[in-house]
Amino acid sequence: MTFTGTDTFTESPFTLHRLEDFVPADHPLRVIRQMVNEALAKMDALFAGMYEAPSKGGRPSIAPGKLLRAMLLQVFYSIRSERQLMEQVQYNLLYRWFIGLAMEDAVWVPTVLTKNRERLLAHDAVIELFNHVVQSADEHGWLSGEHFSVDGTLIQAWAGHKSFVRKDGSDEPGSGGSFKGQPRSNETHESSTDADARLYRKGRRSAVPDAIAQSEGYAVSQQKRKLIEQGFGWAKTVGGIRQVMVRGLERVDQMFVLTMAAYNLTRMRTLGQIRLQGQ
Repeated sequence: MTFTGTDTFTESPFTLHRLEDFVPADHPLRVIRQMVNEALAKMDALFAGMYEAPSKGGRPSIAPGKLLRAMLLQVFYSIRSERQLMEQVQYNLLYRWFIGLAMEDAVWVPTVLTKNRERLLAHDAVIELFNHVVQSADEHGWLSGEHFSVDGTLIQAWAGHKSFVRKDGSDEPGSGGSFKGQPRSNETHESSTDADARLYRKGRRSAVPDAIAQSEGYAVSQQKRKLIEQGFGWAKTVGGIRQVMVRGLERVDQMFVLTMAAYNLTRMRTLGQIRLQGQ
């Protein structure tokens, strides 16, 4: 004879718990959310000018602070689309807590989220957030002025090779995007789906002059470049910008700056933990 517990599900219509109670005290997002909120508090003036008051015909929209936290969340957890993000926010209490949505709050329609993101772009809100995050790192003594390096990385556009057609419109009808054996360049071809997309191939040779490459400063730069490449690597694997899912330089720039702000926040949390352990 065996005894098993009764498989029942009883749900109370009321709860005395807050979303805060469901988030572990040592969860990494706790520190990050605090840093984000400190940065957002400095952006009140910018947010106030983004929306017309209802008395002037403005329509209630997504609070910019909640929208920015949602966009950061999408980067932190490698969520590919706004639709997936809203689907997961529907049932994930951690996501609701981080964004600032109560348990009973309805999630946003993905298209509304996308439209409001355009408003952030028009007011450079993501750049403002990035700057405040960097300022916070400086105030905590986590920045160093001993060295300055510049590097770049290639980001794949949301446009396929077959979308590149001749600028003069001389492609043969019915070619179906076939370009085998045909030379193509940015001077003669452009993408039919993203006018800002370009044909690029990463070079293997250094463009640095020999005189600079042999200098002491360049040797230090080579050592520090690993730190830059770590940021780019995180942005492409976790942040998902290896191939962006938006079109146009302005939107790509917004996603890149947002992703690097998210990377800075994760680094700042780690540095803060190290400082606490060293005390």
